[in-house]
Amino acid sequence: MTNEEYRQYAERHAPRSPVGKNMLCAFLVGGAICCLGQLLFQLYLSLGLEEESAAAWESITLVALGATATALGLYDKLAKHAGAGTLVPITGFANSVVAPALEFKTEGLITGTAAKMFIISGPVIVYGVGASIVYGLLLCLIG
Repeated sequence: MTNEEYRQYAERHAPRSPVGKNMLCAFLVGGAICCLGQLLFQLYLSLGLEEESAAAWESITLVALGATATALGLYDKLAKHAGAGTLVPITGFANSVVAPALEFKTEGLITGTAAKMFIISGPVIVYGVGASIVYGLLLCLIG
């Protein structure tokens, strides 16, 4: 059997993904996380914080909740059903930092946890910062 024949065989026998259900779950869970963020923002505003401070505390709280849920094994269970709905919000970033750190903690504090902590989120940070620089320069040149 050639590689191409094997690929076709595997495609024929692979289970079909319920795309509609997956999109609905991602939308609902991602939306729920974002609604939680908005509720936190409103809570912090009602406590007397200025908008900028309330937004910062909202982000801090969501990152802490995402990291805690990852450490307790809850985030992976949620992600199994919600898919991309858990990746897009800021809680997904917290998960992408904490999960590798937990996975490699047996290798030690420095060579395991610290070295592997940004293995997933590191490229996102690098390309995000790079893209923001390019977009900022374009904005300066155009407008």
